[in-house]
Amino acid sequence: MARMTRRRFVAAAGASSVFAVNVISSRARGAEFVLKYANQQPVTNPINIRAKEAIEKIRQETNGRVEIQIFPNNQLGSDTDMISQLRTGAIDFMTETGALMENLVPTASINGVGFAFPDYPTVWKAMDGELGSHVRAAFAKANLHCFERIWDNGFRQTTTSTRPINTPADFKGFKIRVPVSPIQVSLFRGLGASPTSLPIKEVYSALQTHLADGQENALVLIEVFKFYEVQKYCSMTSHMWDGFWMLASGKSWNRIPKDLQDIVARNWNEAALKQRDDSEKLDKSLQTTLEGKGMIFNKPDLDPFRAMLRASGFYKEWREKFGDDAWQLLEKYTGKLA
Repeated sequence: MARMTRRRFVAAAGASSVFAVNVISSRARGAEFVLKYANQQPVTNPINIRAKEAIEKIRQETNGRVEIQIFPNNQLGSDTDMISQLRTGAIDFMTETGALMENLVPTASINGVGFAFPDYPTVWKAMDGELGSHVRAAFAKANLHCFERIWDNGFRQTTTSTRPINTPADFKGFKIRVPVSPIQVSLFRGLGASPTSLPIKEVYSALQTHLADGQENALVLIEVFKFYEVQKYCSMTSHMWDGFWMLASGKSWNRIPKDLQDIVARNWNEAALKQRDDSEKLDKSLQTTLEGKGMIFNKPDLDPFRAMLRASGFYKEWREKFGDDAWQLLEKYTGKLA
């Protein structure tokens, strides 16, 4: 596979008309099923590049019976808005992180347990294995169809404008922006920080005005949203791995015939595997890119951070919230946490 770079993503996105979402093509009007796929990612993100490829294969393999239109970059509203639309069937497909689905499906955020996953092989064994199956079953109970392969959003790192994060003591009283996610708020409180929940589009301004002195995200989003302009340090804390579940509205999915469901599911899952590879390769190149833009990187020892979360009761709290069955499945892959 050719090496995936941000420049290649931009070129591929620009070459496609799939993102002209306000225009319904003549072939879409002739399709039996015209479906909407929405997400929070820019058009240049690996998710949308691979989704575009999958959508074209779905159109071809269904002989034009299924046409899927992409609405990227929160065009259909905030994440909360899109989740509501997915539940009613106004949106047919959506990629969303477990952290932002946990109010609806509590176990969806279990991959966000702090410092649980040491590397990608462990992540994929868990999420493609019994832990992922457990979470998908919970989505089904909420009338959402969850496809078998989760998409990658990377290990999350910490950026700051004031000082690098080398030990848990560096988090004490630190004002850090996190998503609107209970598990991430809990994680940073357990480390002694002062987390503030904000939507991603408000983060740059919050950092610029020092409403927050730092934030945490995968490197690809640090680069895409130009946080390097208002942040000096990037500490490779890898404090959680984040992924995007490909979800279908149960209402929409159930009206699609089984033969077409099989084609859609196979292509979404194949696209997820390709996107994982793209994302991991891109992540490895981004440190050099961000260093070229002035960011200073450091890699702290992570064992003291895990020890502090044990001492603060973080692991005990979330074991109780997720339940023993889900927690035992998590520890089957990560080893003992609490």
